[in-house]
Order: sequence, then structure tokens, then C-alpha cells
Amino acid sequence: MVQLMLEGFGGDQRRRPPTAGAPSPAIRCYHVNARLSAGIQDIGGFQPRKIFLIFKYSLQAVWCRFRYGVKNFYYVPAPGKRAAVYRDWLVLLLCRPFFKRTVLHWHAAGLSAWLDSSASRFTRWLTLRMLGKPELSVVLSEYNRTDAQRFRSQRMATVSNGLADPCPAFHKDLLPRRQARFAARAKLHSGAALVPEELKAAGSDPYLLNVLYVAHCTREKGLFDALDAIAALNQKFTAAHSCARARLMVAGEFIDNVERDEFETRCRAPDLQLSKIPAAIPGAEQVTGSAVQYLGFISGDAKKQAFSQSDCLCFPTYYLAENVPVALIEAMAFGLPIVTTRWRSLPELFPPGYEGLVDIRSPDQLSKAMERVTSTQSGEALRDLFLRNFTLDRHLSRLAEALATLEPSAQD
Repeated sequence: MVQLMLEGFGGDQRRRPPTAGAPSPAIRCYHVNARLSAGIQDIGGFQPRKIFLIFKYSLQAVWCRFRYGVKNFYYVPAPGKRAAVYRDWLVLLLCRPFFKRTVLHWHAAGLSAWLDSSASRFTRWLTLRMLGKPELSVVLSEYNRTDAQRFRSQRMATVSNGLADPCPAFHKDLLPRRQARFAARAKLHSGAALVPEELKAAGSDPYLLNVLYVAHCTREKGLFDALDAIAALNQKFTAAHSCARARLMVAGEFIDNVERDEFETRCRAPDLQLSKIPAAIPGAEQVTGSAVQYLGFISGDAKKQAFSQSDCLCFPTYYLAENVPVALIEAMAFGLPIVTTRWRSLPELFPPGYEGLVDIRSPDQLSKAMERVTSTQSGEALRDLFLRNFTLDRHLSRLAEALATLEPSAQD
């Protein structure tokens, strides 16, 4: 999201030579790419070299303050993790005194709750002192306002995440397939057979419910709840002598090798093997083996294909710092029915009464919700929700309005 903001506001001005006659952007960004981790497994952990990098990046920010006259310090606070919070102490101690105003953009949620429940009195006091009283806090949701209020922000603005439309040809290319698969599943559930034209329009495997999981592969993100839900759903299909089967496609990286081993062991369990389909459906005999397909980390065309070929997104998170996940917005853009948890900010993203919300750590509710949303929704409503609330243009416009309240005449 920071990358999208940077590009949307004209890029890093340090790396963009002035062009004669070109208008100056309304908001000028001078960006320090403060990357501390070499890979996903380094995130949140302590390493001595990170201290050196923090000093290096902080000095770059202070240099921008004097070299370019930048008055506003924009910073994304840490979630409730000790090493990350200690990083924030050092960065704010080094940088904040040199800038006139501080802007905190709360991409993670729950820091205030973590301070109250898990931090020592000293950690709580120093965190509130280092990050307290920013001139502006940008939050992603109403739930997220709790953090900004706890840190006594002078101004607050709610700006949800947004994305450039990853599926601009949705109505032409993707919607007909979604509608065909939706209709085919309904017909199969009724016990009727599909004609060849229906099979072709539905992608030749309408009996297979493709469920997508896109997130870090961790227990808190709901990976193992998703596995249990797929197992429960397939057991129900088998017991009912249904020709339907569910397959989970897992996209993401593992942070913990212990959880990777547990995942691989769980995928070999008998209840996560696809049983024979009791119907003469062309191609159904090819559905064998594991009900789980691990895709690893995906991006670009591979990610678009995964969203396009799926029938449902399963995101059963209870991650401590969850706020407004980009994966949910991507799924909406692809018109993909979503099952997720009533956790933190997530219910705010959906219309009242949305039937894909479940309690955390509830695989049985997950399996029922997956069956429910894929039998009642073909995705158009969520696609419309994306276009109304979560486009990149809307995000950048709202963010620019919030930043403009700091300094109406010059927003560096």
C-alpha cells in the first residue's frame, strides 16, 4: 500500500529529475525505503544488523528534512510485536524531533490492545510517549480508530485500502464463467445432469469447488482452520452421495518450519483425500489425490489466474494485527465470494447481514459458510462493492484530502 501511495503521488521526488514545464505534484514524497528484513522469516525478529540499518535510514530521513525542506514525517507504526515496537522507539527518537509534524498511517491494528494486555508498564509508557500526539493519524477502519485515539492523535482520518482494478474486463471475461459455474453447481446439487454446453461454459469441472487461501501460511491467519473446513465439507458431500467435491488452493509462504511440517502432515491425512465421485460426469474420474494444492508464493499473472479460477476465497484469520487485508479487496475485484471471520475490522468491509462471516477458530462454521455463499452468490455484488469503496483512485483521493489538512499550501 505504501508503494501504491508513492506511485499515486508522483513517486520519490529524490529520484525524479525535474521536467521543464511539468506541473509540480500537489503532494511531494521523499521516500526512504526502510527495509530491515531480507526475507519473510526475518520479519519481526531481532538481528544486530537491523540496528545499523535503522540508524542509516533515520539519517537519510533527517537529510531529506534539511536538503529538501520536508516538514512532515510520515510513518507506519508497528503491530503489537516487541522487536517491531522497539524499532519504532528508535526511529521516532532519531527522526521526530527534526520534523514539524508527524503522520502515522495505521496499516496494522491492535497496538493499543497489545500494550494493555501484553506489554510491561515501561513499554506501554515509552511507546505512548514516542508515538503519542501525532498531528494526523490515518486509520483504515472504524475499529482502527481505537489505536489513533489511544495515542491522542490531534486529527484522524479514515481511509480504507484500495487497489487498481486487477480485472477490468470482469463483465466480459470472468462473469460469464462465474455465472455458468454457479448455475451448474445448483443443477448438480439438485441431482440433474449437465449437458455438454453447460460443462464447457462452466470450465469442465463444475463439480469441483475451488477454494482459495491467500495469506501467510500460519495458524493465526487461519490456514489449519481452512484445512479442517475443507475436510468437513468433503465428508458432508460424500455422506450425502453428492457429486460435489471441494479443493483448497493455498497461496502464501511459511514463516515457521514447524508449521510447514504440520501442514504437510495434515495434507496427507485420509480426510483430506478426494473420494471417488458417484456419478458419470465427464472428467470427474481425474479428481483424485489430495484435496489441497499448495501454490507457494504467487504474484502477477499466476495470482490473477488463481483468483479467476477459484469459486470462493477462504480467509479465516485471527491474526493479532489484522486490519484491512488486501487479499479481501482483490477477491472482491474478481467477484469472488468470500468467507472470513468476524475479527477486528473485517465485518466493516461487507454489507450488513453478509452471510460469509463466521466466528474465529470455527472450521465447522467455515465449511457451512463456504457451501452457503457458493450456492447463493455468483460474485457480482462483491464486485460492485469493490467499485464503490475500494478502488485505487478513491483511496488516493481520500488520502490526499487527509494529508491536505496538515498544510494546505505545501504538503511535503
